Amino acid sequence: MADRLRPKAVTTAVNKWAWFTAPVIVFLAIFFAYPLLEIFKRSVTDPTLGLRNYTEFFGSDVYVEVLLNTLKMAAIVTVVCLLLAYPYAYLMNRVSQRIAGLMLVAVLIPFWTSILVRTYAWTVILQDTGIINSILLGIGIIDEPLMLMRNFLGVVIGMVHILLPFMVLPLYAVMRRIDMDYMRAAANLGASPFEAFWRVFLPLSLPGVFAGVLLVFVIALGFYITPALLGSPENIMLSELVVQQVQQLFNWGMGSAMAFILLIVTLIILAATSRIIKLGEVLGEGDET
Repeated sequence: MADRLRPKAVTTAVNKWAWFTAPVIVFLAIFFAYPLLEIFKRSVTDPTLGLRNYTEFFGSDVYVEVLLNTLKMAAIVTVVCLLLAYPYAYLMNRVSQRIAGLMLVAVLIPFWTSILVRTYAWTVILQDTGIINSILLGIGIIDEPLMLMRNFLGVVIGMVHILLPFMVLPLYAVMRRIDMDYMRAAANLGASPFEAFWRVFLPLSLPGVFAGVLLVFVIALGFYITPALLGSPENIMLSELVVQQVQQLFNWGMGSAMAFILLIVTLIILAATSRIIKLGEVLGEGDET
């Protein structure tokens, strides 16, 4: 009899504690859901009722090219972040706890500085009279300044610097839970260090790779400040186009449609990758230890 009553008691306790989520739900409804509904409403009512803004967007080669450029930029930044973050996170996993802690602090330090400040710092470093060009000109390697900003390269450098921690942290969170006895067992069975890494460690770290890739890619899609300061009109991203439509052209309907299209693209990517990425593994759910 007690076993029969236990599920009901548990359900009652859960329902009781569920009331504590009410403030969060109200906050999200007011400051997230309602603005999204307003954006969608403007996209189909300004200047006239209908899907005119959406048909104009997808009917314009320029707008579609900007959307594709946004996806391409986000993909390239994600790949570069992965190539830089994986060896760093792997090293954090192999060194002592003290050194790993220092390396973790180095990753977290950028979070304490504004994105705007960090982007302006890159303008000082990358501009024609910046630190890099001044050094290269001074030692005679180049005869004229290199174009390191106001182009595709400058945007990638700035975005990678800002988004790198979002790749390192999920990777490290997964790697630190991998039992290194698997690597030693592979070595005892005759595998070389590279074979042990490639066939044992790398597959076990894939949940962190998938989570980091998804996180960086989604955040990169909505970047505005860094592309605006380090990029050029040739590599404009969709978020910049939204601001241009609203602030310069006062075209709230088209700006809202662009913002909603970017949101839908992001949701589609999240829905598609959710079938591959198991966030529970990344967050440590289901761990027996």
